[in-house]
Amino acid sequence: MARITRKELKSDKFAQDVGLTVTFFEEHKQEIVRYGTIALAVAVLVVGYSVYARHQHAARQEALYAAISAQEAPVGPASPGALSFPTQDAKDQQALKLFGDVRNNYSGSDEAVVAAYYMGAIHSDEGKLAEAEKDFLEASQKGDAQYAGLARLSLAQVYFAEGRAAQAEAMLRQLMAKPTVFVSKEEATIMLARYLGPTKPDEARKLLEPLMKLPGSVGQVAINANASLSKQ
Repeated sequence: MARITRKELKSDKFAQDVGLTVTFFEEHKQEIVRYGTIALAVAVLVVGYSVYARHQHAARQEALYAAISAQEAPVGPASPGALSFPTQDAKDQQALKLFGDVRNNYSGSDEAVVAAYYMGAIHSDEGKLAEAEKDFLEASQKGDAQYAGLARLSLAQVYFAEGRAAQAEAMLRQLMAKPTVFVSKEEATIMLARYLGPTKPDEARKLLEPLMKLPGSVGQVAINANASLSKQ
C-alpha cells in the first residue's frame, strides 16, 4: 500500500527559522526563564503527539491488514493455524465489519479510503450495486489521485451494470485523458471498448486499433477484445 507523501522543510527555510529563534531567545532571556516550564510542557506535548501519530499509523496499518486477510481467506474447512470461513457470506460479513471499522475509526486516512474501496468490491460481488456505488464514490472523492482513479474505474463498471452508460463512458474517458499509476490509459480504453462493443462496435474497434499494434500483453488483450466484437 502506498504511503502518504509528506513534504519536508527546505534547508534554507529551516536555517532561517533557527536563526530567528536564536535571536528571539537572546532578546527574551528573562521571559524564557519565567515561562520556561510552559515551554517545556509544550515540547513534551509535541514529542508526545509524534509518538501518538506513529502509533496511530501502525494501528491503521494493522487494522487494514486484518481486514484484507479476512477478505482473502479461503472458504471451506479450516486448516491448522490458518484463517478460513465456512461460507462466502460469513467471510463477506466479517470482512465488511473489519473494513467498516477501519473506515469509521480512521476517517480521512489512506487506510480508510482503501477500506471503502474494498467494501465497494464486496458489495458489487454481492450484487448490491447501490451500496457499491456509495463506497466507490467515497473512495473516489476522499482518496488521492491514485486511489481515486481506481475507484472511478470500478464506479464506471457499476454505472454500466445499472444501465447508466453515458456516465460510465464519461468517467472512463476522463481516466483515459488523465491516467494514474493504478489505472493506465490502455486499461481504461480497453474497458470502454468492451462495454461499447454491443451497441457501438465501430467505435469500439476504433478505440482498440492503436492498442492492437502495441507489443506485449496490452496488444494481446486488445486483439482478444477486438476478436470478441466479431462474435457479438
